[in-house]
Amino acid sequence: MNVPVWAWIAFLAGVIVVLAIDLFAHRRESVIGFREAARWSALWVGLGLGFAGVVWIWGGSAAAGQYTSAWLLEKSLSVDNLFVFALIFSYFKVPEHLLHRVLFFGVLGALVLRFAFIAAGSALLHSFDFMLYVFGAFLLFTAVRMLRGGDEQVDVGRNVAVRGLRRIVPVTDDYVGHRFLFRQAGRLVATPLLAVLVAIETADVLFAVDSVPAALSVTNETFLVYSSNALAILGLRSLYFLLAGMLERFHHLGTGLAIILAFIGVKMIITEVAHIPTGVSLAVIAVVLAASVTASLLRPPAPSAGGDGPGGQSGSALPDGPDGPERVAVAAGGPAEKSATMSRSSTTSSSDRATEVTRS
Repeated sequence: MNVPVWAWIAFLAGVIVVLAIDLFAHRRESVIGFREAARWSALWVGLGLGFAGVVWIWGGSAAAGQYTSAWLLEKSLSVDNLFVFALIFSYFKVPEHLLHRVLFFGVLGALVLRFAFIAAGSALLHSFDFMLYVFGAFLLFTAVRMLRGGDEQVDVGRNVAVRGLRRIVPVTDDYVGHRFLFRQAGRLVATPLLAVLVAIETADVLFAVDSVPAALSVTNETFLVYSSNALAILGLRSLYFLLAGMLERFHHLGTGLAIILAFIGVKMIITEVAHIPTGVSLAVIAVVLAASVTASLLRPPAPSAGGDGPGGQSGSALPDGPDGPERVAVAAGGPAEKSATMSRSSTTSSSDRATEVTRS
């Protein structure tokens, strides 16, 4: 599929337009309700699936199937990523009316980061044939780690980028409206909202390590990989508000994602021996995802004692000073483990927090 430069320009211009529309529609700071989130989620899903029709007309059914598979894969992985976002918001006690703003700029940064990751991944695949097996083995490793509970951790308190920010510019304890930066006594000062944004972008780098190789296994066409990632990421904000308070219910999603990643890893490794059609890949992703969500809803998780929901909280963002309060770690084993960790961190007492802090 030969994609001319003008098609890239047109697609990126379209992304900028829809981002501008979204920013204008949410120019007033307010809490996003369920109905509004549902409407916007439907819009983003419709836009993502509608673009598959454009790809079909332009590149044929095979290209459309590859795009749809990559889009659905990224969309399903995004749901799992929301648990990390919830932990970051809980850690920094982000007021609910500021959540859309930080998610908007987080998505904007993610679009740039994903482009860099996808370009690098595509270049590696085109330059070195053995990278196909490396990516496949990595996805299998990731799948096994997720099934076993994993040891990957998102440690907000020790986030290198956040600690680096605090060394470059002072960070206030409290939020100052919707500002990321402001001047105080003649010097530039950051608010906790900028630290939240840095943490979100750092988390997206970790997400890309898994999702980009997975998408490249579906198709090595850079345009299809990026467009599917971009249109899936664009709906991340509304999806968060739509599922806020319900994330802990999807406790079997991690298992389903592990199965999907294992399937894709095997597909990459055996690609020279046996070719798995795009339609089969799309069917496997859709069926496993639907089964994991259905199983989660039919068999709700056991209620955990205490804890707050995944939304933001008001109050002092950094109660123990600009270096941040407690350490928050997230197991990569899936929603159940992440939700439990979040609940434990939100109920930690001030005295317990003091023992967990590692000052930079």
